[in-house]
Amino acid sequence: MPQFIPLDLGPSSAEEFAGHPRGESSRLHVKMYRVADDAITEATTDIDLAREFIAHGELSAKSIQNSQKELYRFLTWCREEARKTLAQLNVADLNAYKEFLKNPPPEWVSTTKWPRSDARYRPFTGPLSDASRRQAMIAVKGLMGFAEQTGYLRRNPGALVRNVRAASSSRITRYLTQGAIALALDTVSARPADTPAALRRRARDRFLLVAFAHTGARLNEIVSASMGSIYTEGNGRWWLDVLGKGNKPRRLPVPPDMLAAYQAYRQAFELLPQTSRTDRTPLVLSSRSHELARITDEAASEAIKAVFADAARVADARGDQDTAASLRHASAHWLRHSMLTNHANNGVQLKTLQDTAGHANIATTAAYLHKTDNERHDEIIRSANGKSIL
Repeated sequence: MPQFIPLDLGPSSAEEFAGHPRGESSRLHVKMYRVADDAITEATTDIDLAREFIAHGELSAKSIQNSQKELYRFLTWCREEARKTLAQLNVADLNAYKEFLKNPPPEWVSTTKWPRSDARYRPFTGPLSDASRRQAMIAVKGLMGFAEQTGYLRRNPGALVRNVRAASSSRITRYLTQGAIALALDTVSARPADTPAALRRRARDRFLLVAFAHTGARLNEIVSASMGSIYTEGNGRWWLDVLGKGNKPRRLPVPPDMLAAYQAYRQAFELLPQTSRTDRTPLVLSSRSHELARITDEAASEAIKAVFADAARVADARGDQDTAASLRHASAHWLRHSMLTNHANNGVQLKTLQDTAGHANIATTAAYLHKTDNERHDEIIRSANGKSIL
């Protein structure tokens, strides 16, 4: 049975590398290794190197968390499956890990996400998609490249491992119709609120739904914002400040119904309808806590999915199977796609959408410029109606 020992992959300081390690628990089953006298790293173990690599990148908090997750999986696989250190790995080993991610053994999997300190913790909840495998191998290959560049390794076998090919589409398909979003909004608004916690939860989830649908912000951009991030400069225009990928700030227009949902949400938590730009209270609050505590990205995601699941049941009861099917698969990110698709089809300039979405490349934004399949179908049928092309 593999041992899933907690590994401390938090960014390291110079003092720790100089002789003040965080603890022996992070060094279990890791051999000391140093190849070059002129190495430009203080790392003496694979875990030290991983920590230095993560700290080196000046990553956002979310990127650090993802890198820690992927490198924990990889270093644990090295110890438990390959039984090798980084210096002993070859190209075949890295390709084997790439295949391992397709279908991890049952003893590596748990559908319940236990904390890493719990003996029931497992690194996977199931097989990874090609897109997730691609991201996992990018982290692994990044670590191996860093190891070679710093002199920790003589050579980098990761340079000879091909990236995972993830299927991509030239158009965005994971979006909801305006009718489906309206149904979700009606559903969450009709939730019973017979306790203070239920009232807070209803108002918060309604605000989340409206905020994602109107701003097209990413999940962590909304969750990591503060109450003071929603503000006006006195000219009748309201904005939401978010921090996007690469720590790039953006400000997003806040329409009147989002502002109304925000104010109702604050009042449900017994806060004044408006606040100042200096208010550092988390924007997305736990409905169960009386201490104005921020919820996690995962909790916010699950809150939106619960709204969609409720709305799917309503659509099912109405006999609208197409809407029900879309809602059952939808997530908070679908609302980002929905917002961009809706505005692109309504003639909003791509440059405006690019700036709002925080896309580095306008080609990414252009993928949203398409009609829904139903609209395309109806246009073709109307055009062909009464005309024979045979």
